[in-house]
Amino acid sequence: MSLLDVFSTYLYGLKLLAITVAVLMLISGIDDLFIDVVYWVRRLWRALTVYRNHDRLDYKALYEPAEKPLAIMVPAWHETGVIGKMAELAATTLDYENYHVFVGTYPNDPDTQRDVDEVCARFPNVHKVVCARPGPTSKADCLNNVLDAILQFERSARFEFAGFILHDAEDVISDMELRLFNYLVDRKDLIQIPVYPFEREWTNFTSLSYLDEFAELHGKDVPVREALAGQVPSAGVGTCFSRRAVLLLLADGDGIAFDVQSLTEDYDIGFRLKEKGMKEVFVRFPVIRHPQRAGLRELVLGQNDRDSNVICVREYFPDTLHTAVRQKSRWIIGIVYQGFKTHRWTGDWTLNYFLWRDRKGAISNFVSFIASLILLQLLALWVYQRLWPDAYRWLSIFEGDVWLVSLLWINFLLMSNRMLQRIIFVSGYYGLAQGLMALPRLFWGNLINFLANWRALSQIIAQGDPRRVAWDKTTHDFPSVGGENRARHPLGQILVEQGALTPAQLEAALTHRSHGLRLGSWLVHDGVISAETLARAVAAQSHVDYEPVDAYRLPDTLVAMIPAGIALHYAVIPVREEDGTLVVASESDLDPVSLAALARKLGRPVRYVIAAKGQVTVGLRRWYVRALRDDPRALLDKVVKAGWLTPEQADAIWQAFVPKQVLFAEILMSLGHIQPSALKALLLRHERSDLSFGQFLVREGVVSAGTLDEALRLQRELQPTMPALLQQHGVGADKLDSLRPAAA
Repeated sequence: MSLLDVFSTYLYGLKLLAITVAVLMLISGIDDLFIDVVYWVRRLWRALTVYRNHDRLDYKALYEPAEKPLAIMVPAWHETGVIGKMAELAATTLDYENYHVFVGTYPNDPDTQRDVDEVCARFPNVHKVVCARPGPTSKADCLNNVLDAILQFERSARFEFAGFILHDAEDVISDMELRLFNYLVDRKDLIQIPVYPFEREWTNFTSLSYLDEFAELHGKDVPVREALAGQVPSAGVGTCFSRRAVLLLLADGDGIAFDVQSLTEDYDIGFRLKEKGMKEVFVRFPVIRHPQRAGLRELVLGQNDRDSNVICVREYFPDTLHTAVRQKSRWIIGIVYQGFKTHRWTGDWTLNYFLWRDRKGAISNFVSFIASLILLQLLALWVYQRLWPDAYRWLSIFEGDVWLVSLLWINFLLMSNRMLQRIIFVSGYYGLAQGLMALPRLFWGNLINFLANWRALSQIIAQGDPRRVAWDKTTHDFPSVGGENRARHPLGQILVEQGALTPAQLEAALTHRSHGLRLGSWLVHDGVISAETLARAVAAQSHVDYEPVDAYRLPDTLVAMIPAGIALHYAVIPVREEDGTLVVASESDLDPVSLAALARKLGRPVRYVIAAKGQVTVGLRRWYVRALRDDPRALLDKVVKAGWLTPEQADAIWQAFVPKQVLFAEILMSLGHIQPSALKALLLRHERSDLSFGQFLVREGVVSAGTLDEALRLQRELQPTMPALLQQHGVGADKLDSLRPAAA
C-alpha cells in the first residue's frame, strides 16, 4: 500500500472519529445550553417580578441578628507559617468577633504544631487539634478529629456553636462572611458562598484557568442547580453547616461525620444532607457600601458592582501543570468515580440530571481534548495544501455530508455560546481583560482536564478501586499580610525573668494562691509584687506599652468617645487621642480579634496600653456604671476636706484601694465557672440584654443562683471598700455617716 493510500485511510478514520466526537459534543453542548437558558430566563424573570416588588436585602441587615458562636475548621498538613497569617488576616478584617478557629495538625508534623502553638498563644480564639493518626490521612479524617475536639471544647466551655465552617489554611475570608452565615444558619443547613481565585501574571494560564472555571461555575451553574434541584455541592471552603446538620451527620455516621475514604468529602456531604431533607443554599450576596451608577463598563461586559462585590472566598490555586493535574485528578476520582459508587441514581430526575452533569466530565474532558487534536490536524493539513508548492490535494473529510456539516455548524454555534458565557462571567468579577483572555486559556484548560482524567484512571487501575486512592494534598500560596506573629510567654516566667519573683516564689504562688483570683491578681493582693510591676509584666507579655492612668482626671469629652456598653464589654477606658488614633487602657491583654472589633465599633483606629491593676476597673465604675451609688474617690476627698486625713494619707489609702479592685468576670473565670474562651461569646450575647451580667448568666443557665451569690460574696471579700479602709485609718463610722446627704 502506498503512502497516499495510508494517508487516505488515516483521513477516513479521522472522519469517523470526528463524527463520534461531534455527536458527543452536541449532547454536551445542548446540556450546557439548557443551563444557560434556565439561568438567563430565571434572571430576567426575577428582574421583572421579584426585584420590582421587593427591594434587595441590604448588607446592613446582616448586623441585625446577635453574633452566634461559629467554629471554623481548618485541616493543616505541612502548613508552617500559614496559620499565623490566616489568623492575623481574619482578626484584622473579619467584621465579627464570636468565632473560634480549630486547626487540625498531625503528630508527625512538629513544625506545623510548633507554628500553631505560637498562634494559639497570641490568638485565644485559635485552638490546636492533634489528630489521632500520623499524617497525611485524608482531609475527611482530619476534619473528623477537629470536629471531635470542637464538641469536647463545647462541653468544657459550656456553650454550643451554631455553625461549623470549612476553610483551608490559605483561604482569604471576606470581611462579612461570618455575618452572612450568622444571618442564615438558623434557617439553612448548608450554606455555600462563591470561590474566586486570585489573579496571577497573565502568562500563568494554569492558575488562571481555575479563575475561568470557578467564575462560571459559581456565577451560573451552581445557582441553577440550587434553583432546580435544591441541592448544593460544598466547595470544601466557604461552607457553613448548621448545628442540626452536623448532629445529623454524626448520627448518620455513628459518630463519624465525614467519609474518611472519600477524596471529596465536601461533595459527598451535600448529597447526604439533601437525602435527609436538610435545606441547602448557594448565596451570592453583594456588599455594596458605596453604590455607583452603571456606566459604560457594564455595557461592554466589564465588572459590575453586584458581581464584583459578592461575599466570597479568595485563594491562590496551583500555578504549575503538575500540581494542577494532581489536584484535578483528585477531584475527578472523588466526584466521578467514588461518587458513582456512593451516590446511585435517585427517583428525582432533577437530581439525576445534575449527577449526570457531575459525571460527564469523565467523557467530556477526553472529548474536548480529542476535538482540539482533530482541529489541529485539519488546520495543519489546510496550511500544507495552501502554502506548500505542488502539495497533494485531498477532499475535505466533511465533503458531501450535509448532515455532518450542519452538525459541525451547530457545534460551532454552541461552542461560540460557551465562549460568550465564559467571557460574561469572568468579566463580571475580574473585568473585561480577563474575560477575553479566558478564550485562549480554554484550550490550556482542556489539556489540564485531559491529563487529570488520564491520571485519575491510572490511579484507579493501579489501586483496583477508586476508594483506595490516597489523599494527595495540593500545596497553595498565601497572600502576604503585615504583622508579626509574636508568641506570648507565661506571665510567671516573665516576672521571674524581670527579677520581680524568684522561682521559689512563683512555685509557691501557683500552689497556694487564693481562691477566686488569677496569678497576677493574687500576687498583688498578697503584697508579693506591686500593681505597677504586674502591669509591666503584662505589657511585656502582650508586646505593648505600660502606662499609669488616673481615671478620675479624664475629661468628659474623652470619656464620651466610648459608649458605656463597649467600654464595659472590653474593659477599657480612653486615655487620649494621637493623630486620629484613640489610645485606650486595659488591665489585661486585648487579643487582635477584640482590638479590631473595638476599632470597627468606634469607627476609628485604636491602640491600647496596659494600666496598673485596678486603674481601669475604678475608671469603668466611675464613668460607665451608672447604678453605682457611692463614689470612693469623692468620699475620700470629703474626708480630706473635713480635715480628718491629710492629702498624703488619702493618697496612700487610694493606692491601697485601687489595686485590690476585682472585676466580677475575673472571679467567675478564676472559680472555673466560665472559661476565658467562652467569656467573649457570653459578653456578646449580653450586649442585647437589660439584665446585669450576673443575672444574665443565671437566666442563660451558665451559672446557678447559688454560684452567683458565691461569686459576689467572694468579690466583696477580696476587694476592700473605701469606708472600711477609712475606718482602719481612724475615720469612724459616725463621721462617715455625717458625710452622707440626709434622706429626703
